[in-house]
Amino acid sequence: MATPLARLAELGIALPPVVTPMAAYVPAVRSGSLVFTAGQLPMTGGQLVATGKVGATVSASQASDLARICVLNALAAIDALVGLDSVVRVVKVVGYVASAPDFTGQPAVVNGASEFLGDVFGAAGAHARSAVGVASLPLDAPVEIELVVEVG
Repeated sequence: MATPLARLAELGIALPPVVTPMAAYVPAVRSGSLVFTAGQLPMTGGQLVATGKVGATVSASQASDLARICVLNALAAIDALVGLDSVVRVVKVVGYVASAPDFTGQPAVVNGASEFLGDVFGAAGAHARSAVGVASLPLDAPVEIELVVEVG
């Protein structure tokens, strides 16, 4: 399989600039052979793409697409820190979904992130995962994604 950067290019996708942190944290940190990203929101060009609760003002399908944007921002943070092509495997994905009280489709929303990682990393994109429904997220974002990856 092609390298992650080459695979993104094949998909017609360019890494965006790293999203500027909104508070006292860094976008990604390395500890040994692991890189942990900060939670990434669906930001494009410095703007939040959508706001609201999934299952109310945001559909599960829209939220799944937003999860892909979150992952792309996480990949940009990893690339800036260690180079995306140094990733050996995706270890863990944590997805937070700002949910309407009766919404229970968080796993389908976070599938947007998981499937995109499979597209980029192939078998090395298979990962452990949590999909958590929450009352609210920063800036009223519908989705937030964190990644843990192993680097060589």
